Amino acid sequence: MPYDLVLKSGRVIDPSQGIDRITDVAFAGGKVAALGDGLAGAEERDVAGLIVTPGLIDLHTHVYWGGTSLGVDPDAFARKSAVSTCVDTGSAGPGNFPGFRKHVIEQSTVRILVYLHVSFAGIYGFAKNIMIGESHDIRLLAGREAVEVINANRDVIIGVKVRIGRHASGPSGIQPLDVALQVADETGLPLMAHIDEPPPSYEAVVSRLRSGDVLTHCFRPFPNAPIDGKGKVKPEVLAARERGVLFDIGHGMGSFSWKTARAMMAEGFLPDTISSDVHTLCIDGPAYDQVTTLSKFLALGMSMNEVIAASTVNAAKALQRPELGTFKIGAAGDASVLELRQGSFPLEDSRGEIVAASERLFAAGLVIAGQDIGTDRQTFAAAAE
Repeated sequence: MPYDLVLKSGRVIDPSQGIDRITDVAFAGGKVAALGDGLAGAEERDVAGLIVTPGLIDLHTHVYWGGTSLGVDPDAFARKSAVSTCVDTGSAGPGNFPGFRKHVIEQSTVRILVYLHVSFAGIYGFAKNIMIGESHDIRLLAGREAVEVINANRDVIIGVKVRIGRHASGPSGIQPLDVALQVADETGLPLMAHIDEPPPSYEAVVSRLRSGDVLTHCFRPFPNAPIDGKGKVKPEVLAARERGVLFDIGHGMGSFSWKTARAMMAEGFLPDTISSDVHTLCIDGPAYDQVTTLSKFLALGMSMNEVIAASTVNAAKALQRPELGTFKIGAAGDASVLELRQGSFPLEDSRGEIVAASERLFAAGLVIAGQDIGTDRQTFAAAAE
């Protein structure tokens, strides 16, 4: 009996199983059904010459479109970037999460999981001409309400978000992190912490995080970079990794620096996860999308397998969702089809430095729950030529 859908003859890269070879991937009943040669399906897509990975997970996005000023359309972004799971990181807090769930999460084709903001209204004042840090006012921190919303929505809420720094928390300093950590402890969920310019320092924030918590914007520029003036990784950063804190890129508008990245890579400190932090102020540059962000780490010398792992199996582990980020039989039937082009591609960081990369990834197809999303035979064939 044929499978529902088969992606044929692509270079299948699945770091969760150590797979990197030309083969077929089959889906049935919305799940991964088989990997092997010569598989037949009711629908077949020729992906020869393309890379096929488990569905990419973008661990840091803002997709509360229409409900917050920074939200982008999740399905349009997913198709542009071959992302099957968008993790929204704090766009909504307990006060406006119900609208996010009803009007965006439940209406979208792409899977959306959520780090719920500990601030009542989430990130509500984020635009070109209005920039209000939601953690400035301690009265907005809603620990009790956050716990209630999390407990009622554990199918989609996977963690707690807080933003710390001169812009995000201002006069409140590091105090919002105290509240967020209590919510995370009470609910048994990991925490994702944003860090921008000091105060507080990068070291102070990362020193408070626990095993399984995520520090996003981990390769941010000075001030509050993870490296010292001599380009060495700060001891507090190394200690955090040793105890199991996860380091996420979260590129965004101002949080990725080629200088920092080169120094971290020279020290052997690779990110655990690579994410775009896509929102309205960076979707047209410098972040653009997930595949552009991944391409920057190819230019930094990470292998293709390392880059794919940072957006599949590693991200799934951070989410504590083992059914994602893998082609193991019975896993979620998601796949990303990517094209690797050779040439000269200008890639900028958040400070305007441009690096000419010799190769770049582009989205060429997307499968979610065993369904071909926004692609057809002609699209696959055109991308493969």
